[in-house]
Amino acid sequence: MQQTPEEVVMPHLSTYVGLADHSEQTLADSLRTVADGHASEVDVFHTCHLLARMSDRHRDALAPVVHRYGEDDITEPERLHASGVAQVRGGAIGLVRDLQDLHLLATLVQTTWTVIAQGAQGLRDSELLGVATSSQAETARQLTWLDTRMKAAAPQALIVTP
Repeated sequence: MQQTPEEVVMPHLSTYVGLADHSEQTLADSLRTVADGHASEVDVFHTCHLLARMSDRHRDALAPVVHRYGEDDITEPERLHASGVAQVRGGAIGLVRDLQDLHLLATLVQTTWTVIAQGAQGLRDSELLGVATSSQAETARQLTWLDTRMKAAAPQALIVTP
C-alpha cells in the first residue's frame, strides 16, 4: 500500500517538532542562566530575560502542534546546554563566550524553525506555518541582539588587561 504525502512527512515532522520544543526550552533556560550569572550587566540581565520569554511563547504556540503531530525525544539541545551554558563564566571574556554559546543555541532554534516551516508548507498546515514563521522572526531578533551585544563586549574583553 502506498503512503500519502502526510504519512511520509509526519514521522520526520515529529522529530523536528520535538527538536523545536526542546531546543526552545534549552535556549530559554540558558538565557536565564546567562542573565542571572551576568546580572551586573544590567542590559544583559533584562534583555536575556526578555528573550527567554520569547522562547517560552514559542513553546506555548507550538503546544497544539505537539498534540497533533507528536514529538520525538531529541537530546541534542540538552547535550549542548550541558556543555555550553549550564553555568556562566566570569569576567568580560566569560560574557563574550557565554553570548557565543547562546548564539549557537539560537542558531539551532532558527534552523529548526526553517525546516519546520518548509514541512508546514508541504503539508499545507497554515497553523504550523504561522507558528514557525512568527517564531522564526522572533528568533532572528534574538540572534540580532546576541550579535550586537557580542560586538559591544568583544573589544574590552579581548584588548583590555584584567
